[in-house]
This record gives sequence, C-alpha cells and structure tokens, in this order.
Amino acid sequence: MNGKEKMKIQLSIILIFIFLFTACSSSRPQDDLDIQVQFDKAMKSLEKKRYLRAQEEFYTVAIKGLSTDLGDDAQFYLGESYFLNKEYVLAIAEYDRLIRRMGFSEYVQKARWRICQCYVKQSPKFYYEQSSTENALSKLQEFVDDYPNSEFTEEAIETIGELRNKLARKLYETGRLYIKMEEYESAIIAYKDLLSKYYDTDFVSDSHVQIIKCLKRSGELDKAKEYYFDNKKQIIKADQLAKAEKLINSDR
Repeated sequence: MNGKEKMKIQLSIILIFIFLFTACSSSRPQDDLDIQVQFDKAMKSLEKKRYLRAQEEFYTVAIKGLSTDLGDDAQFYLGESYFLNKEYVLAIAEYDRLIRRMGFSEYVQKARWRICQCYVKQSPKFYYEQSSTENALSKLQEFVDDYPNSEFTEEAIETIGELRNKLARKLYETGRLYIKMEEYESAIIAYKDLLSKYYDTDFVSDSHVQIIKCLKRSGELDKAKEYYFDNKKQIIKADQLAKAEKLINSDR
C-alpha cells in the first residue's frame, strides 16, 4: 500500500468520525425532548392513579434517560408508582436502585424515607411474626441518625416509639399466656426480656407488676416483696403501683 492510499484511508476514517459525531450531536436535543414528553406522560398517569401504566412509562424513561437529567426523576417516580399501588416490596427495590446508582440525586433522602414507610406498612399486628417491624425499626433509626434535621425526622421518631410499643406488647401478651398456663418462670423471662429491650414503652409498669404476681403465685412472697421494693420507682402508673402493693400485702 503506497502513501497516497494510506492518506485516503486515514481521510475516510476521519470523515466517518466527523459524520458520527455530527449525527449524535444533532440527535441529542430531539432525544431529550422525546424523553421529556414520555416523562410528562408518565407523571400524568401517576396523577390519575393509573399506577400500572405509570410503572411501564417510568420504567421506559428510566432506561432511555439513564444518563440524562431525568434519569433520577424517573427512577424515583417508578418507586412511587409501586408505593402508591401498595406494592411495597417492589417499591423498596426501585428506591434502593436509585440510592445505589444515583447517590448524588436530590431524591435520595425521600427515597430512604419511603423505604422506611414501606417496611412500616408491612409491619403486621403484634401477634404475628415481626421481622418486618424489626426491619422498619432498623431503617428508621438509620434515617434519624443520617438526617437529624429532616422534615421527616419527627415522624420517624414517633413511628419508632409506636413500633417499639408493638414489640413490647407481643412480649407482654406472651407473658400473660404463660401465666394462664401457670408457667410462671417462663412468664418472668418474657417480662424481663421486655424490660431489657423496651424499657421506654407503655408496658414497663405493667410488666413489673406481672413479675411480682408470678413470684407470689410461685410461692415466693419474700422475692416478690424484694422485687417490689427494688423496682417500685419504675412503676410509674398509679393504678399499677396500687396493684403491686395489694399483691405483696395480701395473703391471697
């Protein structure tokens, strides 16, 4: 191959690159416009509560617009379309994808709060298995630690209290069941577990009284009295304190 042929080949390559660059550059504004139109369409579907359609439309925008300014918007609202349709497991997955892939996004804090809400929504009645409640507590505490001044922090703290009360009630009712079965040692273990883990809940006074009751019914009146005097300051409910005093002063 002579020098002239080499120059022709090099010139051809340069012209191809120029053509490709020009084509890509000229298509970007139109592509961006198309993505914006699709995003606006998806938002209208969301506003009209057409959640399944919104999911499809936001998914398309999230894929096509991944590297655009609308990428994180589409990803967040994809999560919203699942959340508002009460599909909490799928919502968590989409919010988490935003957090992992787009840590720069202004939606990260809201996405983390939504994840907390998803777990709270999945938290069942106290008498069921409580792994979702535990997950919700963990996520809520992380949120409060990372965003102490967030607009959602106060609600997060209140929700933590409510969930801790739910878990405390589960242990409290477990103890009551053991008492009905006259398994007083097991009941005491349940109540002490409650007092150790959920010392700031509504069931503290009641649990102390139940322990006194269990000790007395086990025939250990001296231990019941000792427990009462050691813990009476923690029995802050007046009616429960009266019950405890009645228990240790009664022969029955």
